[in-house]
Order: sequence, then structure tokens, then C-alpha cells
Amino acid sequence: MYLGLDCSTQSLTATLINAESGTVEIQESVHFETELPHYQTHHGFVRGAEPDEFFCDPLMWVEALDLLLEKMKKSNAPLDQIKAISGSAQQHSTVYLNHNFERTLAHLRSDLPLVEQLKDSFTRPVSPIWLDASTVKECDEIIETLGGNRESVQRTGSSIIPRFSASQIRKHAKQFPGHWQDTFKVHLVSSFMGSLMVGHSANIDYGDGAGMNLMHITRRNWDKKMADATAPGTIKRLPGLASTTDIAGTVSHYFTQRYGIPADAKCAHWTGDNPASLVGMGVTTPGEWVISLGTSYTLFSATQTPFVDPQGYGHIFGNPLGNYMSLSCFKNGALACIALKEQLNITWDDFDRALLVPRTPDSPVSLPFYDTEITPPARAVDQSKTTAASLVDGQFLNMRHHSLWHGPAPESIVVTGGISQSDGVCQTIANIFQRPIKRLYTHASASLGAAMIAAYADGHQIEQLAHDFCKSKQRRAITPQPDSEVIYTSLGEKFTELLYR
Repeated sequence: MYLGLDCSTQSLTATLINAESGTVEIQESVHFETELPHYQTHHGFVRGAEPDEFFCDPLMWVEALDLLLEKMKKSNAPLDQIKAISGSAQQHSTVYLNHNFERTLAHLRSDLPLVEQLKDSFTRPVSPIWLDASTVKECDEIIETLGGNRESVQRTGSSIIPRFSASQIRKHAKQFPGHWQDTFKVHLVSSFMGSLMVGHSANIDYGDGAGMNLMHITRRNWDKKMADATAPGTIKRLPGLASTTDIAGTVSHYFTQRYGIPADAKCAHWTGDNPASLVGMGVTTPGEWVISLGTSYTLFSATQTPFVDPQGYGHIFGNPLGNYMSLSCFKNGALACIALKEQLNITWDDFDRALLVPRTPDSPVSLPFYDTEITPPARAVDQSKTTAASLVDGQFLNMRHHSLWHGPAPESIVVTGGISQSDGVCQTIANIFQRPIKRLYTHASASLGAAMIAAYADGHQIEQLAHDFCKSKQRRAITPQPDSEVIYTSLGEKFTELLYR
């Protein structure tokens, strides 16, 4: 048995797989907003006082881990048969910890919940998450120190991004120098959660470390020039770097005594949710694209070399199984669809039916920016005249327009995430990209990918794991409709004119 965990924006999910039989034994989740309401999140986060400021209390993730494993124990999940564990988490988000952290992990009591024992381990009570774009000033300061954004792109695979860790660290160090002085370690959510599992400060993996503006993308070490431009003492506060599939240690005695996980269960390093989804979708080698339709939308693929987006919007991360992955992120994803559904006061069935109505060259398109966008950088726009079709068309015309740097379009595209269950959304993607669309059985590609990483780290072949667990949901892919190429060529021109105007 192999356990994969995923700490996403809105939930913590577990997928337990049997690698011998090729079956998923159990999937279980903790939904932050509904099951941990005392953290007062909305869609898994809290808005700050500043514009574009989003954060979470890291203790919410800690409490969710106990709650999730307790739910699995009560449902008689075979936790005592787990051989290896790995995990993933939302990318870029930083967790600030003092010297108590390591000491507490080393002496955890199994009769007390984690949240009670770790509550005094933080030098910052909140963690800025991937949505946070309140660090534009800090980005400009880092860019000025470097002498331009091109330096960052060449070194780290990404331009200096407000959501990424470097600018967030700089903002905190400037605002609260005393708290920064007391900070012993700055973890990502992935390495923080991985540390809980092994009972000591774990390394950051190359896949997630690449999303910080701090790791040299080809040398795979912390880049001193980038760290010095971030804040004094940044490098000494960062954990080490490691391959995702390296073993970080065996599971902490806390989880053995409290939940019956074997003491010799191995723990591979945790990674980012997008790198884990790459594995969980079975796209571990170049030649296929994945579109993940979650809180944000992402388009990514495996790549052999770390080529970069010439516009500076896209990113290169590490592939958990080796080499690299290219990724473009679109902030206005599923939450924009939810906002429009509520605005129009319609059901999801109504929303889906509207997307299945054929378009014409005269159909309206919308800039799908309910909130500030990151690909490309754009302000929120008025949505009073937006329809379900014009919004979703706008989302994927924008994605197509900003996906050219990923290389030649693949033979097919695999989709995942909650919105991928919409036939209308998938048909729209097929029509806009002019490629067949495949949906996999799993809705939890990140936690499945983490479980597959754990099995791979324990000696199983990734090809067999992908064959067993990454199966298409339908016999036939969703294919482009007749005349859709001509129609969306016209709508694409209309969208591009609107975008640049």
C-alpha cells in the first residue's frame, strides 16, 4: 500500500493505492471551509487587508492532517499496510518557523493532536498562498537589484513573480525584521507537511523548489545571487534541496503510535501539486499536454530541457521523475465560473447546457478576469454582460494564446480537476485547441501522483503504475465539432483584439 497526500487550496486529500493489484483502495478528503470552519476561510483562504493579499493559517493544514488520518482510521483503511508515503501541496506558499519546530517534531506526543504541540513553532501566524499578488513593489526591488527580469528567467526558469516565494519572503523580512530575525527555517507547504510526516525538517524537492525564484533551474541548487536580492540571510533559512523520489526518512513515531502506520514506512519528499499532477495524469514524458481545471487553471507538460517562455509569463519546474516540466498558470479558473454561476443565479446543469450550444463567428467573447490575472498580467474587468459561453470561451482562448511557447500542440490533451466533469467545458477546450480531450477516472490527480511517486520510490516501475492508475474515463475522447476551427479562428481574433485593447 502506498499513501499519497495533497494539501491543495481548498482541501487535504488522501489516496491509498495497492500497487500490486493496480487498484485505488480509498480516497478521503478534509474540506477546509466546511470541516475546519474556525479558520474562517472562503474557498480555502482568507483575504488580507491589502489588495490582492491572500493567506492561510498554517495550523489549519496541521489540524487537517490529523483529521484526515482519523477519518481514514475510522473507515478501516489499511494504514498498517503502508510501505511508503509521499505528498504534494499548493505551490509557492511559505511557512515561517522558529527553533521550536525541530525540537517539537523530535518529541511529539501521540496522545496530543499536532495542532496543540506545534502552535508555538511559527514566527509568522499566516502563510501567504499562491493567490497572493501583494508583492509587486518587492518584485520591482528584486528586479532592480538583478538588473532586469531576464536574469531571473535564465537562472530560475521564471521571471520575478508576486506569487512566488522570493518576493513574499522579502516583504515579510522588510515589514517584520524582528520576526525575520527569529525565523529558523522557511518551508514551502509541501516541505512543511513532509517534515511533519518524518519528524524532522525535510528538504524541498526540485519540482516545488523551482517555483520560488530562488533555485537555479539547471544547477538545481539555491542561487546565491537570487537569495541575496531577496533578503539578508535567506539561504541559511532555506532547507536543503533533493530529488522528489529520494527518501526523506521513515514515518514519525507520532503516526505509528496514533494511527498504526508501520514504523518502517518510507517517506519520499513532497512536491508541488502541479508536478504531482503531471505524474498522476500519466504524463511523465514529452508529447502530451495536461490542463488542470482547479481553483486556478494550469496547462503543463513534461519536457527534456528547461526552455523558457520568452514573454516571461510561463514557468519551468522540475519533473518529480527527472528532467523538467513547462507550466502556464491562469488565476481566473474555477472560481470565475463559480462567481458567474452565482451572478446569473443558475445551476451547474444550466451552466453546462449553455456551453454545449454551438457558437458562431458573431458570438460574444469576454475577458475572463473576475480578479486580477497573471497570464497575462491584467486588471479585473466588468462582467455584467458575461455569459457562461463567453466566459469559458474567453478562458480557453486566453490559454491557447499563451500556450504557444510550450511547443507544438500535442496529439491529445488530458484534463483533470472538478470543472473537467463538465461536458461543455471539455467540448469547448476540444473546439478551441482542435485536439481530442481525454478525462481520467480520478478527480484527485495530485494525491494519486503522490501515491505513485511513493510506489516508484519503493521500486515499482512508473510505466506499469501509469498503465494501472491513469486510465481514461470514456472509451472515446471528446473531439472537435465540425466547423469549430473556422468559428474559433474568428472568435480568437476578436478575443485578441479585445485583450490588447
